[in-house]
Amino acid sequence: MDRKQHIAIYTTASLPWMTGTAVNPLFRAAYLTKDGERKVTLVIPWLSLKDQQVVYPNNITFRLPTEHEAYVRQWVEERTGFIAGFNIKFYPGKFSRDKRSILAVGDITEIIPDEEADIAVLEEPEHLTWYHHGRRWKTKFLLVIGIVHTNYLEYVKREKNGVEAFFLKHINSWVIQIYCHKVIRLSAATQDLPRSIICNVHGVNPKFLEVGKKKQVQLKKGNQAFTKGAYYIGKMVWNKGYRELLKLLSDHQKELKGLQVDLFGNGEDHNQVEEAATKLKLAVKVHPGRDHADPLFHDYKVFLNPSTTDVVCTTTAEALAMGKIVICANHPSNDFFKQFPNCHTYDDAKGFVQVTCKALAEEPVPLTNEHRHELSWEAATERFLRVAELNHAFPSRPEETPTKNFMSITLNFKRNIEDASAFVHYAASGIEAVRRAFGAIPGSMQPDEEQSNELGLSIPKRKHD
Repeated sequence: MDRKQHIAIYTTASLPWMTGTAVNPLFRAAYLTKDGERKVTLVIPWLSLKDQQVVYPNNITFRLPTEHEAYVRQWVEERTGFIAGFNIKFYPGKFSRDKRSILAVGDITEIIPDEEADIAVLEEPEHLTWYHHGRRWKTKFLLVIGIVHTNYLEYVKREKNGVEAFFLKHINSWVIQIYCHKVIRLSAATQDLPRSIICNVHGVNPKFLEVGKKKQVQLKKGNQAFTKGAYYIGKMVWNKGYRELLKLLSDHQKELKGLQVDLFGNGEDHNQVEEAATKLKLAVKVHPGRDHADPLFHDYKVFLNPSTTDVVCTTTAEALAMGKIVICANHPSNDFFKQFPNCHTYDDAKGFVQVTCKALAEEPVPLTNEHRHELSWEAATERFLRVAELNHAFPSRPEETPTKNFMSITLNFKRNIEDASAFVHYAASGIEAVRRAFGAIPGSMQPDEEQSNELGLSIPKRKHD
């Protein structure tokens, strides 16, 4: 019998950090293994204690990878209701404070044995390959699929300057073309990329759909299902929509008189957001962040989300699944949500006021079974398999086994420009001064002794800078 196709899902974050790249790849791994037809390994970053204390909320830390794995498995099984059959492996990572991101350390392609290197799914392919120094992904794996989660260009434009955005745009295209056979962009909010297709391959935690079903039963019985007004939840940094929302509320306090809005989130700008909210005449309250599945949120009727930095906003999908009315900008990041009758978009401030007042005065439209399915992870998995073409005939492994050392590949500029380009990236990423100039964490070419011991890796000999 033919062995099962193996899919290795690499991602840039892990629970208990409640970010999209921690949650969505985890659900993807669970649902890809649900039918038992594939073997899946989720490859997530392992942080040493000092970084865990910075990144993970509520003082949650892990002494050993086995503890971390147990936490991740319990979390996803509580939400899906089934025991997921995927494997979990860790790669060494370090937290970059200036990028507010986890970056890989060393050659993380080595986490998967060569004999199982069928398909690699790179969740945030640009992020995983900016500083990659090691085996070329396309040489290691038969098929490499990138899934673009984050609109890094938009963040850089807002936080830094156009020159950096220009360079980032071209670097993203460069590394993705070198390392990925196919690219899935969750929405058109991301930059155009080589060999890319636009498709939302994310779903919603089943718990939110269950909340929506209960609310629908209440409405059918003639009961009041939603007793609270409007709210927003998201990481509390200005670029996550808080600046836009507070400006809209500030500029239209007269038209929105009587509106009450609750904001929930943790983040670097929490104090500034709270200060700005207190200056409004409207009743806008700022609260610490909570899990969106918390019963506290079930009774809100309207979800306000003016953010345009997301690619596909997870909390918007969750609010729709719970049966709420969502008010969001007419923006490519929200195109997927326009199919749902409870999604109300606006083009300008006047439109925001109109749809907000309308939403507060009406009841949400009950979700159909078809709409509920579209939001689910079952549907997201179907979309992923379709656009990635994983159900089609798959190429067999080449007879010659690629060598471990990228440098052993004979460079032939005449044969393939892409090979030459990949070699340039490999050479540049192997020079510490160049890595640092482009924002890599110092000493991240190889894992340090602490992480090597924690992960059971052989302690590498350090290269001289």
